[in-house]
Order: sequence, then C-alpha cells, then structure tokens
Amino acid sequence: MRISYNWLKQFIKIDWKSDETAALLTDLGLEVEVVEAFESVTGGLKGIVIGHVLTCEKHPDADKLKITTVDLGDGNAPVQIVCGASNVAAGQKVAVATIGTKLFDKDGNAFEIKKGKIRGQESFGMICAEDEIGLGESHDGIMVLADNLVPGTPASKVFNIEVDEVFEIGLTPNRADAMSHMGVARDLKAGLLQSNVHTEFITPSVSKFKVDKRTLKIDVNIQDNKLAPRYAGVTISGITVKPSPSWLQNRLKSIGLTPKNNIVDVTNYVLHELGQPLHAFDANKIKGNKIIVKTVATGTKFTTLDNIERTLHEEDLMICDENGPMCIAGVFGGANSGVTDSTTNIFLESAYFNPVSIRKTAKRHTLSTDASFRFERGIDPEITAYALKRAALLIQEVAGGEITSDIVDIYPKKVEDFNVFLSFDKTNKLIGEELKKETIKNILASLDIKVNSITDNGLGLVVPSYRVDVQREVDVIEEILRVYGYNNIKIPNKINASVSNSSRTEEFKVQNVVANQLCSLGFNEMMANSLTTSNYIVFSEQVNSEETVTMLNPLSNDLSVMRQSMLFSALEAVSYNVNRRNSDLKLFEFGKTYHSIEGKYTERKHLTITMTGNATSENWNVAQKPSDFFLFKGYINAILSKLNIESKVKTVPVTHDVFAEGIGFAIGNEIIAEFGTIKKTLLKHFDVKQDVFFADLNWDAIQKYISNKIKLVDIPKFPEVRRDLALLVNDTVTFEQLYLVAKQTEKSLLKDINLFDVYEGKNLPEGKKSYALSFILQDTSKTLTDVQIDKIMSKLQSNFEAQLEAVLR
Repeated sequence: MRISYNWLKQFIKIDWKSDETAALLTDLGLEVEVVEAFESVTGGLKGIVIGHVLTCEKHPDADKLKITTVDLGDGNAPVQIVCGASNVAAGQKVAVATIGTKLFDKDGNAFEIKKGKIRGQESFGMICAEDEIGLGESHDGIMVLADNLVPGTPASKVFNIEVDEVFEIGLTPNRADAMSHMGVARDLKAGLLQSNVHTEFITPSVSKFKVDKRTLKIDVNIQDNKLAPRYAGVTISGITVKPSPSWLQNRLKSIGLTPKNNIVDVTNYVLHELGQPLHAFDANKIKGNKIIVKTVATGTKFTTLDNIERTLHEEDLMICDENGPMCIAGVFGGANSGVTDSTTNIFLESAYFNPVSIRKTAKRHTLSTDASFRFERGIDPEITAYALKRAALLIQEVAGGEITSDIVDIYPKKVEDFNVFLSFDKTNKLIGEELKKETIKNILASLDIKVNSITDNGLGLVVPSYRVDVQREVDVIEEILRVYGYNNIKIPNKINASVSNSSRTEEFKVQNVVANQLCSLGFNEMMANSLTTSNYIVFSEQVNSEETVTMLNPLSNDLSVMRQSMLFSALEAVSYNVNRRNSDLKLFEFGKTYHSIEGKYTERKHLTITMTGNATSENWNVAQKPSDFFLFKGYINAILSKLNIESKVKTVPVTHDVFAEGIGFAIGNEIIAEFGTIKKTLLKHFDVKQDVFFADLNWDAIQKYISNKIKLVDIPKFPEVRRDLALLVNDTVTFEQLYLVAKQTEKSLLKDINLFDVYEGKNLPEGKKSYALSFILQDTSKTLTDVQIDKIMSKLQSNFEAQLEAVLR
C-alpha cells in the first residue's frame, strides 16, 4: 500500500523528516518497506529555465529549421539554439532545456541535452514542447509562455511541480482500518501522542454539503440486508466529464494510480483518502430510476468494465435496475452503466457490503480491485454517508453540477461496536511490564477505544466497529503494546519459564524413533502444504473425486483442495530440488491426508519415504551407485524391524496405480505399506527424468501392531550350520515362495534363509532360472548331527520339488 506524505499531512500537521515518520509507523506495526521520492513531472524540470527569444532566422541549409538566440537570464551572453518548431518567433518567452539537462520519455528513459551541431550550426540547448518535458501530450510546437515571466526563472516554479515522498507500507491482512490515508494518520497521531507530540487530527469538512434542488430522485430497494447492511446514494446533475485538475491527478499519480476523468478520479481519491469505496453510475442509464440490490439466478451473463462476459453465481450480490444487473456489488462495475465523456447526470453510491460475500464473489470471478480489497477485509460502516458527502462536494468542485436529491441512506440495523473487558493484571502479565493505568487509558483514547466502565480490576471498553481485528481482550492488549512501543519494554535479566507436566503421547515417541532412524540413514524430513490443486485427481484412480475436501475460499486454484495423497507433494519437492541440481535425495514426511466420506470428514496419518538419484555421493575411491528398488526395500524393512512388526508382515501385490512396479506389506488383511518405482508418465508431468522410489506407510494401521516388548535371549552355546542348495525353478517362482515352503517344512531348527545368487540365460532350459539358497540351521540345546542335518535338507528338497517343481542342479 502506497501512502503520500503530503496527503498524510492534510490529516495531521507534522514537520518530521520522512525517515523519522517511517520509523514511527514501522514501530506501530505499519511497516514501511521503502520511502520513494515522487515528482509530478519526472525529473522535476531540473535544468529547464525560462528563456527569452531575441532573434529568430531561417536555417541556411534546412527549410524546416530556424536559428535562434535566446537570453537564459544567467548574466551570460545569449546562446544559439537550433529549433525545428514552426511557431518559434522572436520576442517569445519559452521553456529551454539547458546543456546537461536530462529529459524523460513516457517510459521513464532519460536522454541528456548536449552541445551539438545541426546541419552545420551549433546549438546550445533545446526549446521545448509540452510533451518533451512531461507537461502535456501536444507536440504541435514549442510552448509559448506568458510575456511577464523573467528569463532564468526555473520552470519548476512556473509550473508548480509537486515533490512528494511516498511510503510503501507492507500492510498485514488484519489491519483493514489502516487501508487509507486517514487510517494511517489516525495511527500516526496515536504514536505521536505516545512520543509527547500533541497535534490535531484534521478530517475533511462536509459542512458545505447541501441539496440544491430535488429534480432527480433514484429509488433504492435492498432485497437482502445481510449482504448489504448499509447502502447510500445521491444524484448530481449537470456535471462535465473532463480531465481532473493537476492537484487531483498528482495525488493519484503519487500512489501509483493513473488518472482517467474527474468523476472516476474523485471516487478513487476518496477511496484512498478515507478507505470508503464509491461507484458512480450514469443516472440516465438507470432504467426506471430505480436501484435494486439483490442476487440473481445462477448462469446470468454480465459484461464488466473490462468487456469480459462473466457468468454470475446465485450468491453474487448485484446492483441492478429494472432491466437487470449494472454492477457486481463491491467488486467491479458494468460496461453499460459507467460514466463516459457524454455523462451529465450521475448516481453516486456509497455502501457497506458483507465482507464474506464480497470475498467469495471476488475469488469466484478471479477479480481483485481496490474496492474488493477493502470490502472483503471490512471497512468502517459509520463513514458511509460522510464519504458520500465528501465525494459529492469534490465532484462539484472539479466537474460542476448540482446536488439534485436527498441522500438515500438505508441502514436498518446498526453494525454494533465490540464490548471487551480489559484486565489490568492480564495486560501487565502479557506485556511483561506494569504500565500505569493512565498510560493505558490515554493509549486507548488515542485509538478511539472508549472506556465504558472502570473497576479496580480493569476497564469495560467499547471498540469501534471498524476495528474488525480487535474483538478480544488479547487484541486490545496488543494494541496497547504496539502504541506503547515494543522497543520501550525493558529486557529482563532473567527468563521466567514454567515446566509443562503434560507428557508426550506414545505415538509421538514412536514417530520420533522412526524419524531418528531415517535421519541416521541419510534421510531429510520434509513438510508439505496440506492444501494442493484439484488437477492431481486425474493422475490416479485411488484419488477419489467424490472424497475431495474443497476449500470454500481458496487462496488460489493451486491451493483449492485438501490432499488425498502425499505422493504429489513429495514429487513437487523432488522436482524443485532436481531442477536446482540437487538430484540425490532421501526424504520422509509424517503427515495426513483428508477425505470426505458420506458427508463426514476423515483424516488419515501416513509416513511417506522418497528416494531418487545416487545412493552414494561422488568420491575418488568409490564409484557412484544409483539407488535401486532393493536398497529402498531394505530401508522399509529396517523401519518395520525397528517397530518390532517385521515378523508379522506378509507380502501382497501392490494396488496403487502410480507404481510401475512395486509390492505391498500387510498384516492380516490390512495393508500397512505400499512402495515401488513411480511411473515415468507421472514423473514427466513433474519434469523429473530420473527414477523415483516412493513408499506410503499407513501410520494409523502401523500404530495398532507395534510391539514394545523386547525378548532377551542368551547367545547360543552350540554352533550353527550352513547348507546350500542350487535349485532349477520355473521363471515364475519367487524367492518368497521358496522362503515360505522352507519355513513350513522346518519351523524350529531353520533359523535363516538367504538368496545369494540368481542366474537366467545360457545353458538353462527355456522358462527356467537358477536360485542359489543358503540355509542356517541351529539347535540351542545341543550340537546338530549330520543325520539330523541331512534329514532336514532332504525334506526341504522334496517339498521344493513337490510344491514348486524345483529340481537340484
């Protein structure tokens, strides 16, 4: 938000330097990010002076050029200037850009006036047209000025160039009351009082407002007072639409607005002066001389000022006449009802609209205007009529005309102020310092917060309705503190802290154990936004559109729904890093997904693990090795082992359609984890060209099976024995099948089974492959004999052959 210092001084008389004022505003919570210089004409006409043309003769070598001698009033001899304007003549007073002067074009690009030769004749300056120095658009000829001007007079004095300083304030969303020059001045006055600087707060007078005649009445009908709690309007007849005077244009230019015409400029001026949006309708275009404030049917077409046809929603509040919509209330005007150069009569609107309604409409139509920005945050409902009178008087000043109706002001139910009780004890406790009661009262008074009652314990307060952010006791304390000054609170020599006796949940402890384990394996924890885009629904059938939790007032289309899967936020993180040359990633995230099932909202907890790139970093003595599926599976197994549930887990086919290949882990009939390699087609959407491994662990399910019991056993006294088998099996047989057959065959003495070689290819029958397995046998009570070992191995071989058609190689 841009605030003009000159404009601010119309409300409060202050002679402080801009940097001092900026520092005070920042201390008050209105952070001044930068202070910029403003000149109503770029360059401020520096180096341009009034010159007197003494002689003017035709150029000997150019028909369209003339050679002049000009007195610049500097006490030196007149200078020669070659000029191409057809209207230059001896005896004129003109604007001259002297040597070294910088002139600026419309884009702000500068060029310097230098001594030069034009067609062989020396030229020591430039006689200027109004467009060349930013005083107008005309280039028909040079500017011929009044005869009484004295040569040498700086042009900036003749043309009253305004110089200003503009504060760029980073306004926080809660400070709706400060979205105007009056609001900032009100805060500044409170800060000055706290600094013992007493100054008067001056608001524009509307005492001269009067009805000249009652010849043009526009009736107003409000059909929904909840959406339009207050609506006011007045007619002004006999106006002349034309460019605004320079003072008004300069005010708007200083805050970055482009002047349009005197009527529109006045509404913009009052908007930024008082914070009250206004809208001017061409009264002759209002059919039936009647304004109807209502909603219309969904699907109604309406063309706005930008000539875009929009489809209205049944909740959009519209300003209508008897023929239909004329304006989207509080957001944007219509193409067919606005002020044009031929407008002579206007209906001027000032209103207070429901902030939630305006916000929904603005977001729905992706419109953001100065008016909607203020309406949707909450303006002051008490200045509606005051701002209307202020604008009407300014329009009469700059456009003429007469007030031709009484003010229509429909305000059936007053917007109530907020009642708050302020405890002295709590105030001092939160601030950390005991403030004098009189100091507190003075600060509250400077903020227009009235003291309704006083007790030994505190104050009963009435907070004005325009302070929509101050409705609780803690809000009032914050107001007191920011005006008193955060920097004025002494820093104590010790820190007081209370120890919380609330214990962390068991779930948090388990989560912390797993997080520490993953960090020790080189993983980094990530945190992603739970809000995401609805566009991801098309990438997976498991993301159900019927379960989508949609935001009522989304900040953007990219943050319009709650996530149903944590995969896409992980891929966003991978894409962001890979595209910044950080391609070796190990990430994990504890988070939630959100679902709407049969009208009920459900949250599900997950642990997701993502890996991509190389498994090892580049090193001179170790070759880089890319991450692979089996390494990734090892990490998942390590987590399950840490949670003491690995023995309960069985392998199941993966069900999620985002995996090119993968497996699932289940306990009973409940899937606790799915992991695998993400499909190339999905990675392409995120601009990732390398393999990405992803695991989704159902944390809610895992919590049910975690075992905290640890069984301690002695180291066996008797040795273990290893035996190997090389088996020829069908290429459809998996190691898991062999593992399960072996475990069922010998449950007590078979301690471990390992696959240490797989061979497919030459010298093997078609459709066959070779598995080399090792078997670890051990009896904890005695040494195994060869007879026992041979019996077990023979039984294993027999069962492999019977159940899986495996033969010994």
